[in-house]
Amino acid sequence: MPLETYRRGNSYWVRGRVEFNGAAITEYYRQSTGATSEAGARDWCRAEEDRQVRRHLLGEEAVLMFSDAALIYPAKPKEAGFLIPVVQAIGHLPVAQITGKMVRLLGPQLYPKAATDTWWRQIVTPVRAVINNAHDLGHCAPIRITGYSEIERIAQDQARGKQSRIKRQPFSKEWVEAFCDHADIYNAALVRFMFETAARIDQAVSLMPEDLDLRNKRVWLKAAKGHPAQWVDISHEMMIELANLPAKQPMNRKTGERLEPTVFGYATKGGYRKRWKTICRNAGIEMLTAHSARHGFYTELRVRQNVDPITAAKAGRWKDPALPDRVYGHAEENQADIRARFRTSTVQDATREDPNAMKQKG
Repeated sequence: MPLETYRRGNSYWVRGRVEFNGAAITEYYRQSTGATSEAGARDWCRAEEDRQVRRHLLGEEAVLMFSDAALIYPAKPKEAGFLIPVVQAIGHLPVAQITGKMVRLLGPQLYPKAATDTWWRQIVTPVRAVINNAHDLGHCAPIRITGYSEIERIAQDQARGKQSRIKRQPFSKEWVEAFCDHADIYNAALVRFMFETAARIDQAVSLMPEDLDLRNKRVWLKAAKGHPAQWVDISHEMMIELANLPAKQPMNRKTGERLEPTVFGYATKGGYRKRWKTICRNAGIEMLTAHSARHGFYTELRVRQNVDPITAAKAGRWKDPALPDRVYGHAEENQADIRARFRTSTVQDATREDPNAMKQKG
């Protein structure tokens, strides 16, 4: 018996089996279509028949919709937010029909004023994760998506009238000293701690008094960016500074409620910004974000102190030494100084010979 619709209460249901060439290819249906009109119920039947026939002829992969793949992907809250507009755009498509180029073209369609890095982070990465997760579960083939090129990035920056990948300014000893001269004890300790340990702001503000093992000069940093939670050594000076820093209860600004005490007195990773702007303004220095601490940590070791890349990367908990060299190391000699190296008197004197000496040789 092929599928047929019937009214039940305020909605239409379906019963029967999907058939192909007169033979049933599914189990018996007796379920609601979710439609409140007969036309809507018929549309549901046609879509289900098409899906089941494709499964019968081409296999399971042919009927796995992207929306279905998204449902079985264990997305984190942030990823789920990124996936909502993507599912609205391509959720109706079978995963087998989705190509890398199709995914890349969603960038200008969904976020026309965003940078290519945003397209990659909010579209390409979650789509790839969803499809490859379905592949791991045996439902479809994996997908490979190439990144946006430098030419595409520059063209998009021109189209939106804004430059992406603005060079981040790293912390320096001079900046840290000027900041701390005008900061309260908590923010001064926070800046010194991140500069010394390369801790991320979320790791730093999450520190609780019980995470400090000052007797052994170490702190317990929570997991972040794929790195496990671990003990991180600190200097003797930092140990003394933390030992003299009373735990502080941050306040929930929405409710006014006092929260559990933390080492630096912040409850969220963005809570520092307003205070830091004031400190930097009073100190007469550029406002740097907390992530500049990691840039400053690596630049201090590699560029200023000439520590080898493997040692510097290990100290900052980077797995691949090539990554911090490429991203976190900042050259400090300006272009004028570099060009002047080709015009020094030493070079000129070494290549200039006395004319009288030339005559004598002749």
